[in-house]
Amino acid sequence: MIRIEGLSKKFGNLTVLKDINTKIEQGEIISIIGPSGTGKSTFLRCINLLETPSGGKIFIDNIDILDKKTDVPKIRQKMGMVFQSFNIFSHLTVLENLTIGPVKLLNIPFNEAKEKAMDLLKMVGLAEKADFFADELSGGQKQRIAIARCLSMNPEIILFDEPTSALDPTMVSEVLAVIRRLAKNGMTMLIVTHEMDFAKDVSTRVFYMDEGIIYEEGTPQDIFNNPKNEKTKSFINRIRNLHFTINTPNYDLYKLNAEIEYFFEKHIISKRNTHSTLLVIEELLTIYSNYFNVFNIELIIEFSEKHNTINIHFKYFGDENNLLESEELEDEISLSLIKNLCESFDYIFEDNYNKINISLRN
Repeated sequence: MIRIEGLSKKFGNLTVLKDINTKIEQGEIISIIGPSGTGKSTFLRCINLLETPSGGKIFIDNIDILDKKTDVPKIRQKMGMVFQSFNIFSHLTVLENLTIGPVKLLNIPFNEAKEKAMDLLKMVGLAEKADFFADELSGGQKQRIAIARCLSMNPEIILFDEPTSALDPTMVSEVLAVIRRLAKNGMTMLIVTHEMDFAKDVSTRVFYMDEGIIYEEGTPQDIFNNPKNEKTKSFINRIRNLHFTINTPNYDLYKLNAEIEYFFEKHIISKRNTHSTLLVIEELLTIYSNYFNVFNIELIIEFSEKHNTINIHFKYFGDENNLLESEELEDEISLSLIKNLCESFDYIFEDNYNKINISLRN
């Protein structure tokens, strides 16, 4: 359905895409992953000519869309695009957003366009919002409206450019649920996403992009469980870190907790795991304060995207003293709470540092 040969794109002296070659069959769901700034969004924008390629060829149903003789508007009608910033018309109601394109561009009678628009709104769960304006909707609702508006034009292909990146974590799942439904219905889709679990679950193939090329591609099983190239392995197995140094007993616990909560929201970690992490850290600090008047703590929280695991590293300077095994420990409630929330923990003493490493239960 899509064939790309030698695609390249430059912005001045900056080469963003170089020599991309691939084929995408009808009904495939391609997730495109990779670090920021590696050309993922530019790749999509070149496919529907929002950006003009610097070189190469793009075929849609065997028609070269870069050929000067090609009726580009007609070809582009086969492709819908959903952006991270929604791009719905704020001065129109939801229903008007869904009917303006079919009526003005496809010459569909208004009543027919309205009927289809209501069917699409039911599909995305927002029929009750038909007469609402954009500023009356949440971010997740706006993105679902954007998807419905895209579908109102009867596309054969939909391009999603990080459709959940502008959403609060609580709204991400509602948008992904709609995309999953489209996947089950056989829609051809290319999805630039940072949602690794979603990409693994919904895709027929995954493209890992780096340095302006499709660095590695394969089934979700290939890319996520058995990547062949080092950069792909590093990206798939990446670990997110949050680091704190606490050197005063008058530390700001509320600020500490707020930063941890923001980190967990950003990486869409469950409320239960967030609560467990906050509780374990607070109890560790409580136990520590019973032993030491001088605070000299390094706290590191690690989140593995691939394994969806959380590890806490609690490091403090001084003589050997395992807080969780000390015979002098009086705060048994704190210790019991920590152990109940942990999958495992270990203690190491080296170079005058005490290190407690905790793996939380999932």
